[in-house]
Amino acid sequence: MLFNSFEFIFVFLPIVFTGYFLINRMNVTLAKVWLLTSSLFFYSWWNPNYLLLIFSSLIVNFIIGTLLAKQFKQWVRKSILTIGILFNVGLLGFYKYYDFFITNVNLVFGFDFVILHLVLPLAISFYTFQQIAYLVDSYRFETNGYNFLNYALFVTFFPQLIAGPIVHHQDVMAQYEDQQKKKINYRNIGLGLFMFAIGLFKKVGVADTFSVWANNGYDMAEGITFVDAWVTSLSYTFQLYYDFSGYSDMAIGLGLLFNIVLPINFNSPYKATGIIDFWKRWHITLTKFLTRYIYIPLGGNRKGITRTYINVMIIYLISGFWHGAGWTFVFWGFLHGVASVINRIWTKAGFRMNKLLAWFITFQFINATWVFFRAPNFEVAIDILRGMVGLNGLALPEVLQDLNWVTENVSDFYVFTIDENFWFVLLFLLGGFLIVVLAKNAAQLMEKHKPNVFSALFVSALLVYSVFQLQKVSEFLYFNF
Repeated sequence: MLFNSFEFIFVFLPIVFTGYFLINRMNVTLAKVWLLTSSLFFYSWWNPNYLLLIFSSLIVNFIIGTLLAKQFKQWVRKSILTIGILFNVGLLGFYKYYDFFITNVNLVFGFDFVILHLVLPLAISFYTFQQIAYLVDSYRFETNGYNFLNYALFVTFFPQLIAGPIVHHQDVMAQYEDQQKKKINYRNIGLGLFMFAIGLFKKVGVADTFSVWANNGYDMAEGITFVDAWVTSLSYTFQLYYDFSGYSDMAIGLGLLFNIVLPINFNSPYKATGIIDFWKRWHITLTKFLTRYIYIPLGGNRKGITRTYINVMIIYLISGFWHGAGWTFVFWGFLHGVASVINRIWTKAGFRMNKLLAWFITFQFINATWVFFRAPNFEVAIDILRGMVGLNGLALPEVLQDLNWVTENVSDFYVFTIDENFWFVLLFLLGGFLIVVLAKNAAQLMEKHKPNVFSALFVSALLVYSVFQLQKVSEFLYFNF
């Protein structure tokens, strides 16, 4: 079940919302059970087989977390934590990386091990990281003896279950016990609908439009020429942002409907003036997880410059591999790691750069590296990048052929959308670009939001437009990660 579907918006959400607050009037525990059951139903909508997997993961991690909160001897607690982490990493590794690993072993050593063609369970990358963080914090005595019901809600709460944000237990667990949150809060409903409407429009009105041009470009990457290559790369750059941030906005909005405040996951990342700045703005909850549970335990920046740079490379390689079982993802993480190290060296040396130039370089780097993130293999990625620097030809769209400055040596060029829509493509790209680099983001708009007639009309217009687009429902990109 997708946020951008009729069954979710007009059936699931109204029933769950109404039932939750009605049951809360009678029994708050039953209301939590209702919300947990609804979340598990939401999760199992795609494939009921996923339900056993996530429920097993919940039980095992809760038991291990409970044991870690006990005053056992240190070696015993370390052993329990190790078992817990191995369980989670093993579960994620089997479903997400087994086929990748076996394929590469067969290729390198000439073996013929069987490829299982495993289907990646939804959300496993997200709920695995959430539960690893919980176990580590339990080991540090930073959890508070949560009961299973609250723990299960923390992991499975449907707004953030499938694609984040990656929620930390300290962010939400106490909220499930707050009695003031058991009553309908009309301000939260207003804010929630505001964020949901913005996120839904980002997805169906913007991201899904960019997806057409991005997919067409990557499907015909061989020999792709200059304009096509740039339209392709920029379309995916903007599609990914509007798609993923749209999901996160909807998650925050849905959480507010139930009086649960989820963390902000994006802060205008394409306004960044350096790669370190970018990762403080993009997928913020993932950055916090990698920093707190991998970078700092490895030693962070406390063990010398060389060790610091090694630790930086490790977390970016992990980030790349977390996103997907493929060498293009690993290479994408490697490139961002190298850029982060260079950024740190530059800053440590005391160098300064004009902000506009720093932004331009950062954005171009991000746009270019997304090519490896999106491309199915290195050959396609190289084709796109070759096209972007003009090595596959500088042909122009047919609609420009009649202009006087187009010489006879410029070959015909067929834009992979529709020739007569070239100007629409160009204007849409420009509009998407200006919004991400100049406009306030959804979180900033939410902070300034005031319930009034204009706001109501704005939300209504976004929702009405978006609902009329629901006949062409598409999944969110991060469902694949």
